[in-house]
Amino acid sequence: MKHVLVTGGAGFIGSHFVKRIIQSVDIATVTVLDSLTYAGHIENLGTAFLSPKLTFVRGNILDAELVDDLVQRHTAVVHFAAESHVDRSFSAAGAFLATNVHGTQTLLDASMRHSIERFVHVSTDEVYGPLPEGTATEEAPLRPSVPYAASKAASDLIALSYFQTYGVPACVTRSSNNYGPYQHPEKIIPLFVTRLLSGEPVTLHGRGEHVRNWLHVEDNCAGVEAVLRDGTPGEVYNLGGGTDLTGRELTEHLLRTCGATWDAVTYIPDRPANDLRYSIDWSKAAGQLGYRPERVLEDGLAETADWYRRNPDRWAPLMRNLKADRSAHAMPVALAGR
Repeated sequence: MKHVLVTGGAGFIGSHFVKRIIQSVDIATVTVLDSLTYAGHIENLGTAFLSPKLTFVRGNILDAELVDDLVQRHTAVVHFAAESHVDRSFSAAGAFLATNVHGTQTLLDASMRHSIERFVHVSTDEVYGPLPEGTATEEAPLRPSVPYAASKAASDLIALSYFQTYGVPACVTRSSNNYGPYQHPEKIIPLFVTRLLSGEPVTLHGRGEHVRNWLHVEDNCAGVEAVLRDGTPGEVYNLGGGTDLTGRELTEHLLRTCGATWDAVTYIPDRPANDLRYSIDWSKAAGQLGYRPERVLEDGLAETADWYRRNPDRWAPLMRNLKADRSAHAMPVALAGR
């Protein structure tokens, strides 16, 4: 894996992964392919640009000619690029299907033609759908509830089919909800943090009873790297092990972290198809790859809030754009997705 192509490498999780992998002595080059949509920012890569290993290419994974040219010069592909926000998928399902399904196929076709050594497709626990009880192993049926999750489930299956049919050495990772610095403020943790730091109110869907597992982005990236290096082609790896919290419990942590009180919180009607609970079993990645999450939630949230406190120039313009976008599309203020 000397030459790694990272799609979506200027996004939240992708940029953390690039900054991690570029430090490895056995990695000769890292190329980031990112179209720099509203959620991708070249500034996220930061100090990675100090490395002579890094090349940045602005482009779309639907551009078959560009993808083919890049893939043939690399030995591994780590595929983060995706439309990833649940609420946006309600009004733009076609864009999610195009990027997440056809874009993944475009990368896999190029990987097949050029005999790539490893293809890691990064996905989500939302493909399993709601679980009133128990946990989902990698063999659990896929029962996505919303267009975003359905598009990711389809792309997972396409990646695995290219291994079975064409021998493309693809692995799939499915992580629980990530948090950490650099995340776009449409997602619930940075949304709440930035609003609370600005003295604005926050809102919770329903009664705040939806359960999500919160995994620090660095722990997810460690798992993705483990799959890149040692994962078995054709296999799926759940990457969880963070902290299970209801929306209300998460809000309580964020209020405390930001020095705010419950007076800043109001409740609004639940959004459509808001799955009550997700839960994944990550023992396979632990047993086969030595995957172990290390970040403590309280420390991770404090670090995250501190980053937003110190970098208002990074998120304030995004908040203004987000408010304008919501007004145009009548999107709800409270978000409970990734």
